[in-house]
Amino acid sequence: MMLHIPGVLTPEEVAQFRQRLNDTSWIDGRTSVGPQGAQVKRNRQLPEGSPLAIELGHIIVSKLKSHPLFFSAVLPLRILPPFFNNYEGGEHYGLHIDGAIRTPLGGAYSMRSDVSSTLFLSAPDEYEGGELVVVDSYGTHEVKLPAGDLIVYPSSSVHKVEPVTSGVRVCSFMWTQSMVRDDWKRSMLFELDQNIQQLRADYGDNQAIVGLTGHYHNLLRQWADV
Repeated sequence: MMLHIPGVLTPEEVAQFRQRLNDTSWIDGRTSVGPQGAQVKRNRQLPEGSPLAIELGHIIVSKLKSHPLFFSAVLPLRILPPFFNNYEGGEHYGLHIDGAIRTPLGGAYSMRSDVSSTLFLSAPDEYEGGELVVVDSYGTHEVKLPAGDLIVYPSSSVHKVEPVTSGVRVCSFMWTQSMVRDDWKRSMLFELDQNIQQLRADYGDNQAIVGLTGHYHNLLRQWADV
């Protein structure tokens, strides 16, 4: 399941993030990938664990944990501290798949990467190229969202970032371990939850909606790993 989540950051918050990021130093993005990824990755990142990455990452994680659409779609158990990247001058990231297990700096714990997320911090008209391209069983999807919007997709998907031919593309990206490991189960729960919420908004609570809510929680109880 791919899902566009609008307005994770407000325009004012995006502007504050960009101002802070414009005044920082970037390092080679290949420092955070293995040998295979290093062959196709050409971009720059904030150093993992830098004070600015930690500060801005905390804001993003706090926003996501309280965002009802993100929670319904992802069912987060752990969110790895977000990274920040910068593409310009033809920089790109070729086809790759995200590692299954992620360990933050310091190695306090390891987590399974179930869901990948990209938060766009540059507006589409600020750069040419730079589309996130996700390949799954339903085809190839190009993503280029407004600043402040988030795309979530299964970490098992093959994906790439097209070369940025002009301007600058700045994003944050992160991985989440879901309470529900399988993407198809998360998709079913998300669709059921969204339909329950729509029925409740249209008709209020009644016996049928309470029953459907019970089915949702019983499925979650059966499938969740916490």
